[in-house]
This record gives sequence, structure tokens and C-alpha cells, in this order.
Amino acid sequence: MADSDKITAIFNKANYQNAKDEDELLSDKNPFLIFNTCSVRQKAEDRVFGLNKKLIELKDKNPNLKVVLTGCMMHYSEKELKNRLPHFDYFVDMKKIKKLSGLLPETLKPKDVQTKTDVSALIPISNGCNNFCTYCVVPLARGREISKAVIDILKDVRKAVADGAKDIWLLGQTVNSYRYNLKSKEIKFPELLRLVNAIPGDFWIRFASPHPKDFSDELIKAMAGCEKFAHYINLPIQSGNNAILKKMGRPYTVEHYKKLVKKIRKAMPEISLSTDIIVGFPGETRKQFEDTKKIFEEIRFSMAFISEYSPRPKTAAAKYFKDDVSHKEKEGRKDELNEILKKTALENNQKLIGQTVKVLNDRTEGNKLIKITNVRHPMFNIKNEFVMVKILKAKTWSLEGKLL
Repeated sequence: MADSDKITAIFNKANYQNAKDEDELLSDKNPFLIFNTCSVRQKAEDRVFGLNKKLIELKDKNPNLKVVLTGCMMHYSEKELKNRLPHFDYFVDMKKIKKLSGLLPETLKPKDVQTKTDVSALIPISNGCNNFCTYCVVPLARGREISKAVIDILKDVRKAVADGAKDIWLLGQTVNSYRYNLKSKEIKFPELLRLVNAIPGDFWIRFASPHPKDFSDELIKAMAGCEKFAHYINLPIQSGNNAILKKMGRPYTVEHYKKLVKKIRKAMPEISLSTDIIVGFPGETRKQFEDTKKIFEEIRFSMAFISEYSPRPKTAAAKYFKDDVSHKEKEGRKDELNEILKKTALENNQKLIGQTVKVLNDRTEGNKLIKITNVRHPMFNIKNEFVMVKILKAKTWSLEGKLL
């Protein structure tokens, strides 16, 4: 989303506008069609590789249409992309995204790039990753980790807040491994969090996605001490079995993860915790999967993003491990975890009944969806504003409450 904002800013500065709907996007008057791609799962790439027939139809209808590919699929060589996607006109690495301005008419070229600001502002603080988990294509697609200058991050946050943003997301492939060397000292992620917290204004701070190996005691102290930090965290575990974690290239154990969660909840008892899981990793036995179920029952996550293992080209897992867990078995394991999650998510939400919480655009500080039952938004000026809501009812994935 942050990368799409960058692309939008380039074209907005040149007096182009986003298409309002699919009809406008595919009309014969649209000069550019841009695909910002994902490579995390094979299905995402398959959808792009399946576009050739559709693009022939669009270009027959609109001969002047220029089609651009960017994003994570640039981990393929441009030669291979041109061969498999002959109807794309340009292939642009996201790290060189400003080159997009070179595609625009000379008279319309933008002078500079500014990311548009909404009530939620996505602020990248680093790009790339140094971890090389065996299943992950990100280091190949994004390159090695590079941290953005502290002064530039704070400038972006100040501008976003000045423009009305109230939900600030600090982003990085491994966001909490951030470090930037100044002349006097090295700024690590906990200190960056404190610097962002010190910026004047009424806003929440969130970040995604952290790595358990880089989750220090100092970071937990900073989170608990920053009054603007929204008490929600997505902490990926990926598997509840140590042998599978090692095979994944995840340099921590289940025991380390459980201790980390205990520390976080001790410092912030009301924090909402979600996680990421991969089911059906090569060689994962039924017994090893049962360990993941035990983690779900013990940790009691409020949300989990559960993915079936998908072999990614050029990764170590794709090269050296056989994808030997059937699709049917992966789906079954995913369903089993979801059943546990439904129970723990509902029980976590039920504990909130009777509490008064801060809400922004139907989301609580714990990132839970909430329906305000005693108002109609057009009648009350609460959109993009913080309001206090008393929780009256809990469902599995959402809450209900009344505006105070």
C-alpha cells in the first residue's frame, strides 16, 4: 500500500488521477495501467502471468495504453518478464520508482514526489531484508535491508500528522531491526519509536512487521512507555515446532517466543496480539503440526494470518525441500487452526465488554473492528476523529458499542 501511494503521488503530481472504478480503469481513454505486484504466494504471480489475453483485448481497444509492472515480481530478470509478459511496456524496480516520471509527457513531469496522506499514514522506515528465511522471496525481490535516515522518517511523520493523519504505521520487512548511524550515536528501533512518540499531535503509532529475534527488552520498555503506541502487535511465529522453525531459517525457538509474549503482556496486559503462520511447510508431520495447535491454544491470539506453504522460485525451500504436504492436508490444517482462533478471538473480545475504549474510524486501539450502534455516521462528525465508545457486545471478529 505504501508503494502504491508512492506511485500515485508521482502521477498525481503530473495531473493524473486514479481511476474511480474498474470501468474507468479499463476505458479506451486511460493512458496507463500499473500493476504493483506481490510475490509472497504463487497465486499472486499466477494472476499476473495470466493477464496476456486480457491485455491484448485492452490494447486492441486502446492502442495508446501503456502497461507498467513493478513491485516484488521484479525479482525475475527483465528478460524473463518480457518473454512471459510481452504485452507489458515497462518493467520498473520499486527501488527506482521515481523513473516512472520519465514515462510521462515532458510538460507534465512532476517536480518532486510526495506521498498522499489519509487518516492512516504508511511510513516506510526500511526496505529489504537480511534474514533469508528459507521460504521467503523478499530478500530476492527487495534486496538487502537499508534503513531510512532518521531525519527523513521524522519529517514524513510530522507532515502526515500536520495533514491530519491519526494512525501512523512504521513499516519495514523486519521493522524492529531498524538502525541508523548518526555522527554521535546509532539510532535503533526503540529510540526511533520514542522520537516519533515525541512529535506533537494526537495520533496512534503502530508498526509492522517485527521479527522475534530482534524484539529486545528495550523495545518492550519503549512500547510500554510511549503513550501514543497503540497496544496491538503482529508477532509472526510461523510454526509451533522447533524443528520446522529451524528448517524455515527462523533463528528462535518456541520457548523463546513464549517468553517474549509473556514479557510483552506483563508490560502491557491489555495488548492485542496477532501472528503469522505457515501450514504444510515441506516435511511438516502431523505431530509437528499439533505443536502449532498447542501454541494457538496457549498463546490465545486475537487474530492470525494463516497461509498454506507456497514454494517460491529461487528460495532455499524451493531448491532443497520437496513440497510433500498435499493441498487438501494444508487446507485441513488451516481450518483446524481457524477453529481454535475463533474460540480464543471471541473469548478475548468478551473480556472487553463493559470497557470504554478509544476508537478511530471503527477500529479500536487493539485494531479490532467495532460497530457503533447508537449513531449514524452522516449525522455525527466522527469520521477521522478519535471517539470514546463503551463496548456492549462481542462477536468473534468484531465488537459493538455505543458512542459516549
